[in-house]
Amino acid sequence: MKTWGYLSALTVALLFGVWFSLDKTLLGYLHPFVLAASTYLIASAYLFLINFSPLKDKILNVINKKSDVEDFITRKEYFILFLTALFGSFLAPALYLSGLFRITAVNAALLANAEILFIIILGILFLKEHIGKKDVLGFIFILIGAIFLSTNNLQNLSFNQSLFGSLLVVSASFFWSMDTILSKYLSHKRNIIFITALKCAMGGSILLLISLIMGLDFSLPLDKLPLLLFIGLVCLSFSLPLIYYAIRIIGSTRTGSIFALSSLFGAITAYIVLGEPLTLSQLSFGVLMIAGVYILYTGEE
Repeated sequence: MKTWGYLSALTVALLFGVWFSLDKTLLGYLHPFVLAASTYLIASAYLFLINFSPLKDKILNVINKKSDVEDFITRKEYFILFLTALFGSFLAPALYLSGLFRITAVNAALLANAEILFIIILGILFLKEHIGKKDVLGFIFILIGAIFLSTNNLQNLSFNQSLFGSLLVVSASFFWSMDTILSKYLSHKRNIIFITALKCAMGGSILLLISLIMGLDFSLPLDKLPLLLFIGLVCLSFSLPLIYYAIRIIGSTRTGSIFALSSLFGAITAYIVLGEPLTLSQLSFGVLMIAGVYILYTGEE
């Protein structure tokens, strides 16, 4: 179970890294709010389709194997679900994509590492999650890599390149950390497919309403449509249920820390797809972060 929890978190980090970088291409055609609304509503529709199909029980039986789960969702838990949608499916993507529009995909991916700091602090303070001695070393490795990656070896401490865009990305990281922490209270529910579908629908609907009120353009060249569908159907639809599963198995703090690897995956994707620079130094600190993940995996329970 522990192995599957870590593999799920790593898969999410990979999908998020790819998603964040590919979004940069679509921002040349769509407003950040329109792009966020489109991807989340596509993911919601796909997840609801699965939820009402014969595949649902087969998938849930695999996901919930050897897990103590609950079927019933209380009013309080629906309120928590609304908060996760507000933070993670509305505010965070809107802020992140608005920031990504102003800075490079590599910088945005690396700046998103601020989420680790927020998650660790919130996880310890509010969830009282256990942190062992080896865990601390793992966190330190991940944080060192995150800091040096995000600041270009401490040469960009002032965030002088598109300061506003950088601040938007960091703000998005805070709201995603809130989403991750609150998701702890929903991770023990059996039907995480339905929970994820509803969460995407809430956030996507708010973004859609705002986009319509602002009179934003929804037109997208047909040759870019497959990219939009890939982000919604693969990157979002697969990653969001896995987040709940990973949190259930290894906790919010460890799951959130492993998300730091999304910055490395995002930087590599930006280098391959967008042709943005990726240095040996960045790769080296990425390896350090992977070492931190391994320490967390083998650390104290």
